[in-house]
Amino acid sequence: MFDDSLVKFTQRLIRQSSISGKEDALVKTVVGEMQDLGFEQAWIDKVGNAVGLVVGDKAGPTLLMDGHCDTVGVAPGVAWTQNPLGAEIVGDFMYGRGAADMKGALAAMIYAVAGIDRTRLSGRVVVSATVMEENLEGAALQTVIEALQPKFVVIGEATDLNLNRGGRGRAEIHLETIGQPAHSSTPDLGRNAILDMIKVVGAIEHLPTRTDPLLGPATRALTDIMSDPYPAYSVIPSRCRATYDRRLLLDETPQEVLGAITSLPELVQINFRAQIAEGKHTTYTGAVLQGAKFLQAWALPEDHPFVKTCAQGLRRAGLQPKIGAYRFCTNAAYSAGVAKIPTVGFGPGREEDAHTVDERLELRALITAERGYRSIIEAVLCA
Repeated sequence: MFDDSLVKFTQRLIRQSSISGKEDALVKTVVGEMQDLGFEQAWIDKVGNAVGLVVGDKAGPTLLMDGHCDTVGVAPGVAWTQNPLGAEIVGDFMYGRGAADMKGALAAMIYAVAGIDRTRLSGRVVVSATVMEENLEGAALQTVIEALQPKFVVIGEATDLNLNRGGRGRAEIHLETIGQPAHSSTPDLGRNAILDMIKVVGAIEHLPTRTDPLLGPATRALTDIMSDPYPAYSVIPSRCRATYDRRLLLDETPQEVLGAITSLPELVQINFRAQIAEGKHTTYTGAVLQGAKFLQAWALPEDHPFVKTCAQGLRRAGLQPKIGAYRFCTNAAYSAGVAKIPTVGFGPGREEDAHTVDERLELRALITAERGYRSIIEAVLCA
């Protein structure tokens, strides 16, 4: 019964645009579905998350299953072959923005929890459809965690139906060079901030990075660069700004990451600064999510009881999960990295399917994920 309904519900979610900061219509849809499926409680919290609660007949811990409900937009200039809001099924796949990242997983979580036998359940299961994850990972989830105090967390981001026990963190680094303005006909009288930034970027690109056997390499990507004034009509630019996306490994600190840049000897003669960006985003409810854009990497030992229990549950459901880690940053940066709550990741789709043209999700993986989520719940709370 749930298979057909799950597919149709996933299509409804994809057909509702929910770009970060504009998730209100979709959140109402999620709450309505939770209520229709018999959740004991379903509500919208102060920052705009949809939260649903199922309570077992016996006392026990709280297991939180989280899936963010916001998506990135559709980039102009690159044509999709399918309607990004169409949720069309072509062959074995459903297409649309959010199919893999991560409305399919969210729908599967909701249906998995709805199908749990309360008489066997010792504790509570919470499903959160969190907002604005694409802007500031973990900020909205913090509200849910502080309110409900879960003992365990499952993140539904894509794992290709494998089980992740860790994930890289993310830092957004802002760079700024300060030059000296002059008329562009006499550039020798000024100092070009763009040329200084080129030297800064060149030095950063040669910085060594380390690799973690589970999380992979610490990476950096130059994501934007802009001079000021812009456009510069006959003026040597006096300021230039650039942004780096830096993927973090375990135990890295802001001081370490920034210090590696500011201590470069070849940049001594350049007037520049490097700092961690500060995120400040207003949700559709008017609440403000704020914090440094330095999101922690995290990892649980492979023999951690929660990892082993979840893996056993998935195997009982007929899956053969590999144990790995996320390369991208997720809401677990807060649940595991900050709150130190045992957290795993399990979801349909692949990481590389996120944010792509013709984003898609295999229907078989969607159905299997619903079974997998239920098996995790049973292994953790119905033993």
